[in-house]
Amino acid sequence: MDGNGRWAVSRGLPRVMGHRAGIKSVRAVVEAAREQGISYLTLYAFSVENWKRSPREVDTLMRLLSEYLRRELPNLMKNGIRLNPIGDLKGLPAGVRERLRRVVETTRPNEKMTLNLALNYGGRFEILQAARRVAAEVKAGKMKPSDLDEESFRRFLYTEDQPDPDLLIRTSGEHRISNFLLWQISYAELYLTPTLWPDFGKQDFFNALVEYQRRERRFGA
Repeated sequence: MDGNGRWAVSRGLPRVMGHRAGIKSVRAVVEAAREQGISYLTLYAFSVENWKRSPREVDTLMRLLSEYLRRELPNLMKNGIRLNPIGDLKGLPAGVRERLRRVVETTRPNEKMTLNLALNYGGRFEILQAARRVAAEVKAGKMKPSDLDEESFRRFLYTEDQPDPDLLIRTSGEHRISNFLLWQISYAELYLTPTLWPDFGKQDFFNALVEYQRRERRFGA
């Protein structure tokens, strides 16, 4: 979800106003995905690299995250959406972790859609963590190196019980993956749009789905 800062700067506003405007797009896309019967949606909300931003901006992002979780809980429950945060959650502020815990527990029974929220997330870090867990199991005698294949490795990832993504949408004209779900998106279709995230609404999401439907997925065949 890129372009919040540029959206604000282009309007002569502080960058934080772009992040606040981006929350409306989050709501619109989550609702659109639910309406279309999509079972899994992952939003890249905060990367491990985002800590390099100014302390004021990081603090604002954390406050907006906590605000979003509080405000959207009724909608998540109404629409049967389960929240599943992924990433190194231990690195988040204690207040945010507690808010996440409450929302995760409350939405756990919901089964119509899973909303993955990638927080303090990095694809390389996820794979490294998975490799460490595999090594620990081998050391403990719970598995042999020869037991490891792609399917068994999956259970050590944050998305262990989920299918791989079919479609990856990147906003604001960026043309790179930026350390996002590196293992999982191996065969995902990419949809790149110049639209800045705060301007990305339901129709833009539907346009991405239509473009995806036009593509022929051969997986090497």
